[in-house]
Amino acid sequence: MDRPPAFALLGLGEAGSEIARDLVAAGADVRGYDPRVAAVPGVQPRDGEAAAVADADVVLSVNSAADAPVALRSALPALRPGTVWADLNTAAPGVKRDLAATLTGRGVPVADVALLSTVPGKGLRTPMLVSGDGAPGYARALAGLGVIVDVLDGPPGAAISRKLLRSVFWKGVAAAVVEAVEGAEAAGVADWLRADIGAELDRFAAADVDAFVTGSHRHARRRSAEMAAAAEQLRDLGVPPRVAEAAADQLAALADRPAGPRRAG
Repeated sequence: MDRPPAFALLGLGEAGSEIARDLVAAGADVRGYDPRVAAVPGVQPRDGEAAAVADADVVLSVNSAADAPVALRSALPALRPGTVWADLNTAAPGVKRDLAATLTGRGVPVADVALLSTVPGKGLRTPMLVSGDGAPGYARALAGLGVIVDVLDGPPGAAISRKLLRSVFWKGVAAAVVEAVEGAEAAGVADWLRADIGAELDRFAAADVDAFVTGSHRHARRRSAEMAAAAEQLRDLGVPPRVAEAAADQLAALADRPAGPRRAG
């Protein structure tokens, strides 16, 4: 391609608008459409998905997991062979595979883009992991603007799968902290618990991953009873013990397993 690639943004909400602004600031040719959001300065407004993608080389679908299939169906009539369809939404791997299947035989490569951090404040600097047959084209287009993405050798769904596995940990930790702090506030010991959690987080090391897994299996029965007691205390304090009960249930299930932890080979 002799000219710089033209980008189309489908979705100009919190994430899409920041990415659009960074593309414009980098000198990219950008057009966009969002039925619920006003135009972003520097982005050529279009009156629908088909109009937005008609003259684009790279399409960035940044709407939502629910809206992504609708946006693709609306854009299909105007999609040209060779245009890279990049889905940046946080959706299940199966959704990404279904999007790719919709484009099978049309000559439109698909890039499954996993945004590995929050976009506000980072925009195009948000760490990205991308897979699918459109991944190299997506990476080249952004590299021309000084943006580096990590390309994963795998089909659409591979990149988002890794992000969602991370989310089980990070969002799970956040949920546990929220529940524990709510309980501590009700018990009048919030300052102590905040300091204790902070100290524990500061000392975490890579070796703790295996320690968590092996320890949970080895001491599952005792820890299940401990978490059941913690859930009872939270109920007494007026705090719904969602995380504590889930932990107790998981540990009880581990205690009933005849073998140790399962590891992928």
